[in-house]
Amino acid sequence: MIKIGVIGAGVMGGHHIRNLSCMDVELVGLSDIDKNRVSELSENFNTKGFLDYKELVKEGIDAAVVAVPTKLHKPVCDYLIDNGVDILVEKPIADTVENGKEIITKAKKEGIKISVGHIERFNPAIQKLKEIIKNESLGKVVTMSSKRVGPYNPRIRDVGIIVDLGVHDIDIMSFLLEEKVKTVYATGGKRIHPFEDFATILMTFGNSCTGLIDTNWHTPHKVRSLTVVADKGIAEVDYIDQKLILYDKEWVKEAKIERREPLSLELECFINYLKKDTAPPVSGEDGLHALEVAISAIDSYVNNKIINIKSK
Repeated sequence: MIKIGVIGAGVMGGHHIRNLSCMDVELVGLSDIDKNRVSELSENFNTKGFLDYKELVKEGIDAAVVAVPTKLHKPVCDYLIDNGVDILVEKPIADTVENGKEIITKAKKEGIKISVGHIERFNPAIQKLKEIIKNESLGKVVTMSSKRVGPYNPRIRDVGIIVDLGVHDIDIMSFLLEEKVKTVYATGGKRIHPFEDFATILMTFGNSCTGLIDTNWHTPHKVRSLTVVADKGIAEVDYIDQKLILYDKEWVKEAKIERREPLSLELECFINYLKKDTAPPVSGEDGLHALEVAISAIDSYVNNKIINIKSK
């Protein structure tokens, strides 16, 4: 049985712990600098708790979920790689493109499996939409537009909205199209946060399709939606309700979706990756591309220019 630990026991880390506690793995323990949080979660899920993640690694784990603040991804991943531990690192892969590249290079050199936690890929509505786009029942995709807005969460202080939320849609659009972003142009600004708290991002892809992302922390209610316009129809996704509506010239249809928690599906895929040596659920390179586009979008709105994306 795979022995796994969770490093970082905040909100997202807590969800990982909850899911892993009832999966076919051994949840060896968790770590966090918050003593009360460690005590609460380790007691609730009957596992060991540590204030230092290095002590968790010493317990002998095969894999770890890294759910610490983004700026700590690089040092934590480096330590795990040095100790032969496979990694699921929460998005974004790192705080800088260079650090992301170094994590990937080092993991490959040491034979460490790594996947990036882009959870929205595992939303059942997105999985179904991926099938539909692939079989071209809606025809060729022309444009994609997303809205990811809601109230501000004060716990998010180390990054702005583009890296925290916009990166989801950057990755999803690339995932659905199976194309990398070619250029990005963004506008944005800050009113309530040290970094940008609202942004509009326009992307072009190698197949001439365009993607538009609207994201902010100023909307009083949460919206997570995606619209795909193709030459034979339109698809609309509601991430929260896991609904997919399809429109063509004659019909409006709702796809049959089996609702599942995306994080549970993501972890199942990660565990399968570890056991059966399948392709990573989300490769380090895919995570790096999403990060590069997000950082380029910030550069774009700050300097009011179109950015060409280097990684293809």
